[in-house]
Amino acid sequence: MNNAHKIHADYNKPWCWQYDIRLKNLEDDKFWSMLSDEEIANLKPTDFDMYLSTDENEHKEMTEFIKRHEWLGTISIYTTHWFACRYKGILSGVILMNQPNSFSKLLGEETLKLERLISRGACISWSPKNLASHFLMFCIKWMVQNTEYRLFTAYSDLEAKETGQIYSACNFYYLGENSGGTKKYINPYNGKLMSDRQFRCRSFYKKYAKELGIEWQKNWNKDSKILWENIPNDVEQKLREYSKKKQAESELVEVPSKRKYAYVLGKDKKETKLLRRKFLELNKVYPYVRREDTFKEKGE
Repeated sequence: MNNAHKIHADYNKPWCWQYDIRLKNLEDDKFWSMLSDEEIANLKPTDFDMYLSTDENEHKEMTEFIKRHEWLGTISIYTTHWFACRYKGILSGVILMNQPNSFSKLLGEETLKLERLISRGACISWSPKNLASHFLMFCIKWMVQNTEYRLFTAYSDLEAKETGQIYSACNFYYLGENSGGTKKYINPYNGKLMSDRQFRCRSFYKKYAKELGIEWQKNWNKDSKILWENIPNDVEQKLREYSKKKQAESELVEVPSKRKYAYVLGKDKKETKLLRRKFLELNKVYPYVRREDTFKEKGE
């Protein structure tokens, strides 16, 4: 078990890991913001600018923000939408949406075309109380009005004492606590936890090519997608075999399942009603578990 995972597994404070990060970062964040305590105390979610970011240079800043403020401390792979939140130009929040790790059938056979995963999200330590839920709903509404996506799924991690308070505040459906993969691997390049899927992502294939002495060609990928049709067959075979070798050599870690949440929204009231009716016909929805009950069960 790597050190980062051990810290999370042994976490025993009375509040969630994310809030603990907030406490640790607060003084430094306030110092660098150059905002007065009075201004911070009077901030409202409506004071912040929220938007979809398409600037790769800004994505680098957002990546560092997630690493500093989000408990997993990593960027998810296959991110399709980057949302930023700023106050007076200061990056104050980031939400990333991805392809799901595995597509569900929460809305039937069409789910593949309708679902995005809320994979990462964090707000700066001095942000007002309701900024996270306000920002999340902005992102969902933007997606619905500008894309084909109508179903938004998310997870909370009991290891980090996350109980889905933001999802509850936003009226997400709660789908129980037996979701998410329970097998993770130690990333051979940075020592952090990751899914088996990452062994087959573009950034890893580029690393494999370098280690094998293969020069990566520009037409071998488009953004995060590998264009195997442009890669010579012998090179493709070497890369795929090396990927399997890397996975076989990496340490496997068993992790607890997670709680899962879903939000369904259409472009108008009619579409929303139809989609939500279909969702409730196909899925079992549970009442939210209170925080005190969750950790009372675990003897904490």
